[in-house]
Amino acid sequence: MEVSVIIPTYNRAKTIKRAINSVKQQSFQPKEIIVVDDGSSDETAKILDSIEGIKVLRQENKGVSAARNAGIKIAQSEWIAFLDSDDWWFEDKLLKQASFHKKNPEIFISQTDELWIKHGVQIIKPKKFAKKKQGFIFEPSLKMCLISPSAVMIHKSIFEDVGLFDENLPACEDYDLWLRITKKYYVGLIDEPLIAKTGGHEDQLSFKYWGMDRFRIAAMLKHINDKQFGKVVQKEIRKKAQILINGAKKRGNEAIVQKYNALLESIDNSF
Repeated sequence: MEVSVIIPTYNRAKTIKRAINSVKQQSFQPKEIIVVDDGSSDETAKILDSIEGIKVLRQENKGVSAARNAGIKIAQSEWIAFLDSDDWWFEDKLLKQASFHKKNPEIFISQTDELWIKHGVQIIKPKKFAKKKQGFIFEPSLKMCLISPSAVMIHKSIFEDVGLFDENLPACEDYDLWLRITKKYYVGLIDEPLIAKTGGHEDQLSFKYWGMDRFRIAAMLKHINDKQFGKVVQKEIRKKAQILINGAKKRGNEAIVQKYNALLESIDNSF
């Protein structure tokens, strides 16, 4: 079994080496480590030039979706594992996932549990995130993103089936992909923390964009006419749209109020 590791990065000079080293120290070594530098303007490029044994793909800044997609397109392995450049893996992460898929050849995507690190300190995950899920998890995935990119291993055939990351979404691009995948595929789980997921730093997309539910709604609209899940999708869109409307009213943002009221009206008139 061969695995290609894809690490997208943008101005992560402080953490990129740690991420790459965590892959190099794996007990099961990948076929290749592909680092996609998405137009960094700090010392990231210099650091990457100093590291042996990696493939570096450089592009102008297009966003994390475009960076991951670029890596997928040149990956030589049937299996893909992503690692965000501010996270890192524990040494048996790839080994345990590879072993899982060898024992369960009918499962084409899996994830592991994770530890959460904020400002360098491990924190307890909120209860709603505390237990990772496995199985056909489309419906619970509507409420929140239940899969971390750094925790996942995916067979390349899935991308051929459901498509790549949506480059038109500036955020929640992983949420969008997981919905397309979980609607059709069983998600396996290695129920132990095998990655460290960091948070709290200002370059995260959740700090850059307000109203992240805007992007989740955009992702859900792709499934609103689905025969099996359409009704639960509509229900979740209504919830998230109302949250946006309430927040916009507090901020006096009438344009957002009108936009999502119109969306709710269109749903009510169509179904």
